[in-house]
Amino acid sequence: MRSFFYRHKVMSIIFLMLVVGYYFSLPAKLFHDPTATLIVSREGQLLGAKIARDMQWRFPERDNVPPKFKACITTYEDAYFYRHWGFNPVSMLKAFRKNWKAGKIVRGGSTLTQQVIRLSRKNKARTYGEKIMELLLATRLEFRFSKDKILALYASHAPFGGNVIGIDAAAWRYFGQKPEQLSWAETATLAVLPNAPGLIHINRNREALRKKRDFLLHKLYQNKQIDSLTYSLAVQEALPGRTYTLPQQSPHLLERLIKQYEGKSIQTSIDAGLQREVNRIVKRHYEQLKQNHIYNMAVLVVDISTRKIRAYVGNTPTDKAHQKDVDIVGKPRSTGSILKPFLYTTMLSSGTILPRTLVADIPIQISGYKPENFNLQYSGAVPAGKAIAKSLNIPAVMMLQKYGVTPFYEDLQNLRLTDINKGADYYGLSLILGGAESNLWDLTRAYASLSGTLNHYDETQGKYYKKELTELSYLAKENPDFGETTTEYPLYDAGSIYTCMNVLKDLNRPEGEQNWEFYNDAKPVAWKTGTSFGFRDAWAIGVNAQYAVGVWVGNADGEGRPGLTGITAAAPVLFDVFNRLPESPWFTPPYDELQKIAVCRQSGYRYSVYCTDIDSIWVPRQGLTTPACPYHHLVHLDKDEVFQVNSSCESIAEMHHKSWFVLPPTQAYYYRKSHPFYKVLPKFRTDCVSKTQHLMEFIGDLHTVFLPKGFNEKKNPLVIKLKHLRNEAIVFWYLDGLFIQQTQGIHEVSIIPQKGTHRILAVDNNGNEIMKNFEIL
Repeated sequence: MRSFFYRHKVMSIIFLMLVVGYYFSLPAKLFHDPTATLIVSREGQLLGAKIARDMQWRFPERDNVPPKFKACITTYEDAYFYRHWGFNPVSMLKAFRKNWKAGKIVRGGSTLTQQVIRLSRKNKARTYGEKIMELLLATRLEFRFSKDKILALYASHAPFGGNVIGIDAAAWRYFGQKPEQLSWAETATLAVLPNAPGLIHINRNREALRKKRDFLLHKLYQNKQIDSLTYSLAVQEALPGRTYTLPQQSPHLLERLIKQYEGKSIQTSIDAGLQREVNRIVKRHYEQLKQNHIYNMAVLVVDISTRKIRAYVGNTPTDKAHQKDVDIVGKPRSTGSILKPFLYTTMLSSGTILPRTLVADIPIQISGYKPENFNLQYSGAVPAGKAIAKSLNIPAVMMLQKYGVTPFYEDLQNLRLTDINKGADYYGLSLILGGAESNLWDLTRAYASLSGTLNHYDETQGKYYKKELTELSYLAKENPDFGETTTEYPLYDAGSIYTCMNVLKDLNRPEGEQNWEFYNDAKPVAWKTGTSFGFRDAWAIGVNAQYAVGVWVGNADGEGRPGLTGITAAAPVLFDVFNRLPESPWFTPPYDELQKIAVCRQSGYRYSVYCTDIDSIWVPRQGLTTPACPYHHLVHLDKDEVFQVNSSCESIAEMHHKSWFVLPPTQAYYYRKSHPFYKVLPKFRTDCVSKTQHLMEFIGDLHTVFLPKGFNEKKNPLVIKLKHLRNEAIVFWYLDGLFIQQTQGIHEVSIIPQKGTHRILAVDNNGNEIMKNFEIL
């Protein structure tokens, strides 16, 4: 062999060069055309597609070909496809003779393999030189790929008329379904098109197309690839009468994925059936809301166990004038009251409150900030859980002031609410009332993490996952990483979360959910709404053990509308979605994180020796450190229990000692309006020397005050209000030691102090006094 090489060096080198040239003659990648971006559901159904950059409907390459199309295309185009090595000498000879006689190319003898090469070479002119090149490259292609792979390349890149390339795009454009779902007649129609793609048109060449299709069907019947019944039914099928629009079930998710996966087919975690249902719900509510000039909406449905997105609606089917292409899911919007459950949960988890601890609900002003309840009413004092359930603003502000803005801000950072990023001091107490912005994605994930914590605590028999706050996913093959288990809770303990969930579960549902209380236990949902200032944003987020659903409603441009509230606009959408979801059992109580203790029924605080009405309730274990009830006092009464007495006017033997529920004066004033059985503390008998008693209280914060100017350029007066426990009391007012006026019944004065520090003093007719320093800016 070596001697032969030395004797024929030149020939051997030429031969070697030809072999190497032949080996490398075929490009590593045949096709470089841009492809459409597709998203499919977890079941494999097409959810949406965006045309390729060159404006061709060209789907990503297939790995295989449907059996019907394989039978049709090989029968029609290349009957010996599975027997030749890339070219068919017999077909080529017949084509050469026919073309020679005609004096021009009237017939091709190309195999499917050669056609793949011609398509990859952009259909260069049909010359004999080009044919030789196609032949060489076709044989090389046969060495590289299997027959089925070559057929898949052909099916992916063959022209099917107009701007439709490949069998997938053709099946969807002409028949509105996947190639695998086509009938024999539909598949035969597609199989004849690459041979003459100009035939497909709604109003022309119909008969020529039908003849070609029926010819192929008859050939399939002759080859016994279909039976007589299939053949007779197939030739009776009508040709496609129109082109179909490709599905657009989740266009905003498609746009989101294009940024990372352009030109690919992405299998998402979306449930196709649920997505269609949610789309219908959104469309129906949009038709109603747009009557009030409310045009935009976004909905997320999350599987709690996997954190996978099961439905993704980024906006309503509105028009461009109302920004239908804007994906609201990730846009920051004012949070309204949607953060209140996190504050309640963290205060329970930190041992700051108990589930029913009374919180003040009175007019307040804190450093110039004057929050108000949505209904502009005050209840004096309200249980913390009820305050969250009724979404009362003033109790929420009081709770945040007690817990601290900075610690709560840090909690929100741990929840990864990424749009709340300006620092605690920037937001202040308004943080709990919509002073911050967040987005539907982050908020739904945060709520889902609460539900997930309870599920995992039960599944692991008392443990937590370190990465419970894992990111949501819309990819089918992406699995969540919850990290390792630990005995330390990540942010909130299971007992506090469970307590909060029970509070949110018992909220009255919106209008239209008739008889909800009768089936609430069958379909339990813990849910919360939020409404931003100016009626610009309406929120509703709900969870059960299996799903989290987030809803935002409003206008993308931020325009507020009367009636745009969480309960009226977003909550109905939320429950329509939950009604389409499978029933889910309620969470298992995490008893290891709960403790049954005695609490005062009236105040919600831990039982003290002076509490007379006691409840036994389950509370988070941290609640054991909360203080005992501060509102029950032991008072000394005369024998008729009409007056308070003390040792200065009554012997101890004649005194009656009684526990009394006493709220601060301002709280008591409003509390009595909705609690008629609240008893005011009796007066001291006139012959007694009264001990110090907290009878008066200023309303609002008077530390720092700014007096704005009115339309007449004059300063508006400062109104100072006071509540007195005695309705008949007379109060004498002094400013910086100078008498101003006296009041009775309604105690308020109107003053215009100069800039600087001042002192206000109020003295009642029994000599009780109250004083406060304040500054005018």
